[in-house]
Amino acid sequence: MLIATYNVNSINARLENLLEWLKAARPDVVLLQEIKSEFNTFPFFELQAAGYEAKILGQKSYNGVAILSRHKLKVTAEGLPGFEDVHARYLEAELSAEGQVFRVASIYLPNGNPPYNDPDDDSKYVYKLAWMDALLKHAGELLRLRRPVLLGGDFNVILTERDVFDPEPFRNNALFREEVKQKLTALQYLGFYDAFRTLHQQENGYTYWDYGGGSFATDQGMRIDYFFLSPDAMDMLESVEVDKAPRRGTKPSDHTVLKVKLK
Repeated sequence: MLIATYNVNSINARLENLLEWLKAARPDVVLLQEIKSEFNTFPFFELQAAGYEAKILGQKSYNGVAILSRHKLKVTAEGLPGFEDVHARYLEAELSAEGQVFRVASIYLPNGNPPYNDPDDDSKYVYKLAWMDALLKHAGELLRLRRPVLLGGDFNVILTERDVFDPEPFRNNALFREEVKQKLTALQYLGFYDAFRTLHQQENGYTYWDYGGGSFATDQGMRIDYFFLSPDAMDMLESVEVDKAPRRGTKPSDHTVLKVKLK
């Protein structure tokens, strides 16, 4: 079972890139973020032709999450349970493969930085912290299912200094502030495992590179896309890797794919 997460940064703008990668990698499930599309503009037909059922929680021009699957999907949550949100940031579904039921969630966690024209506005940061609290609460409920649970997506958190090419410029950034790092670490204390770091202690695991300044060519990136696995999913983990092929492809997103393989 191959499951991937990919912040596609507008699915219609990156559709050729996505379809090319799907054909080459043939994942079973793909969690997408920042699809930037409503239901009536989402490319269901093209994805169905590629062999994937799609479930989406869309939003015009911004945000939006989706789950693609070769297996039948049953949506279990549209939006983060227990949190009122006008933004499309959380989609959860169940699927069954070879007699095993999996629960997966596509997550686009808030960035939290203030608007460029008002650096003293902390409303987005307050929203981010509240969103993370709600995620922690719901994650605890998911653990009680006692089945493989995979939380994947763009978490907009640089967890440690080794997860960014240069930590100094990010000291006061909402991706790297102590409160958000503590809350994401709390997800692990709760019982979830950071899949990449569990198997790769030394590699940087970057999944995002800015478009400007030759960042990708010089590997000046950051690790902000994650898979967090419940103990039942972790017992099945065979491999996890960053797949840079989409970032090298036609009209790439500024993110690339993170994928896990389960036994």
